[in-house]
Amino acid sequence: MSMFCYQCQETAKGTGCTIKGVCGKTSDVANLQDLLMFVLKGISIYSTEARKLGYEDREINKFIFDGLFTTITNANFDRQVFVNRVRKGLELRKRIKNKLLELGGKLPVTSHESATWFADDEAAFEEKSTSVGVLSTKNEDIRSLREMITYGLKGLAAYTEHAFNLDQENPELYNFMQRALAATTDDSLSADDLVALTLETGKYGVEGMALLDKANTTRYGNPEITKVNIGVGKNPGILISGHDLRDMEDLLKQTEGTGIDVYTHSEMLPANYYPAFKKYKHFVGNYGSSWWKQKEEFETFNGPVLFTTNCIVPPSKNATYTHRIFTTGAAGYPGSKHIPDRINGGMKDFSEIIEMAKTCKPPVEIEKGEIIGGFAHNQVIQLADKIVDAVKSGAIRKFFVMAGCDGRFKERAYYTEFAEKLPKDTVILTAGCAKYRYNKLPLGDINGIPRVLDAGQCNDSYSLAVIALKLKEVFELNDINELPIAYNIAWYEQKAVIVLLALLYLGVKNIHLGPTLPGFLSPNVAKVLVEKFGIAGIKTVDEDMKLFLN
Repeated sequence: MSMFCYQCQETAKGTGCTIKGVCGKTSDVANLQDLLMFVLKGISIYSTEARKLGYEDREINKFIFDGLFTTITNANFDRQVFVNRVRKGLELRKRIKNKLLELGGKLPVTSHESATWFADDEAAFEEKSTSVGVLSTKNEDIRSLREMITYGLKGLAAYTEHAFNLDQENPELYNFMQRALAATTDDSLSADDLVALTLETGKYGVEGMALLDKANTTRYGNPEITKVNIGVGKNPGILISGHDLRDMEDLLKQTEGTGIDVYTHSEMLPANYYPAFKKYKHFVGNYGSSWWKQKEEFETFNGPVLFTTNCIVPPSKNATYTHRIFTTGAAGYPGSKHIPDRINGGMKDFSEIIEMAKTCKPPVEIEKGEIIGGFAHNQVIQLADKIVDAVKSGAIRKFFVMAGCDGRFKERAYYTEFAEKLPKDTVILTAGCAKYRYNKLPLGDINGIPRVLDAGQCNDSYSLAVIALKLKEVFELNDINELPIAYNIAWYEQKAVIVLLALLYLGVKNIHLGPTLPGFLSPNVAKVLVEKFGIAGIKTVDEDMKLFLN
């Protein structure tokens, strides 16, 4: 095989991509991402030891969460980015190693495998990349647990970076990321040790999402119930995709008064819910649907598209919009213009995107109407009395958490059918792009409460946890699992993994995960999740409906 990757739900045959990623990632990029992970783990081993001696390196902290984020599914396809990051990583690894020795520390070599992480073989590292990937861990169960932790860390890194961009940091997140990365190289750790570390990853997942929630709401206000326009205006537009709200802020400021409209795409939809963004009259609304439909929607949009993070779908050879793609932050695509990071806390320079937009035609209208959202924890808690009354009266029988990711496989139609068939006395709690499977359906409301309550992006799954914990308190229950809430979650990539681990840490049980269980779960690890946490897959809509409602 020329590569091996099974970190996303769409991995080939549910077992692993071995020639080219289903996502479009080439084998050389996949292997270079493996090598970057190898280097990040090596840096983390030294950095963890140096931290015990009181030494903290801010450049290393940022390099590690940046590096983790770039390897997330559909974020960065640019080979040169990974070549450059590996080279920089090797420099940082040498620097922190020397600093550790300078501080009087000892090199923490405990086994032959961990010793290989210190090899200063800077030459021919691309060749080395083929020997340090996922399959270098031979034991299937240890490999499964190590990868689950690693994928959780990738998701945590994404949320940590977004918070960092909004000037919010928690040093404990950096400490844990590096300690956990180092632990994935330690052969002395048993499967039980790694299970404990997996739950600890969930603990820091909660803290990471709480930090980002604080960052977003401190700067932009609490999301409000909002009707979002899905039609178009008459001006040329810029379409912003991904997840980074600081990039959204910079773009809106720079386009004000230019005659250019701004539209959100996919996971940027929840930007429409924040008070700080509503003041911009040229912020028109949302264009299109989920990330996997971008090939057709970018054609009709006509204007430039800015990817702030994942999810990028490589354009077809005959695509007319390829030259209109711009990337920034963790995102990257070969041949696309990449907008550099901010300097000294200033704004990113989006002038080139704006100038291109001025030469483009307005977007073609592909739909009309509005969708409603903005049901993050602050807003829902304000409605708590109304919701509690509806539950006590029997108007609301049950809540269904249907958060997570969307994807392109036909099996995802399950979630649309499930939403359509839910009884009229049930409410869907959602976050992430999974909502595009049902957020435009006419599902109605219950006593004025919409039957789809959208909390926001995937990281806003934190809001759903806060809401559940608040309802537990209001109903005076001893266990969060006593609430009339069922979990039927769709997953796709690593940010969904950290959300899942966070829910497990909070004690949520009996989560159904689909459309397939992760390929990185070995049979034994899957068995532990089933027996200890009640994790299950999905069946047919009718079978699952009967199960959930009973």
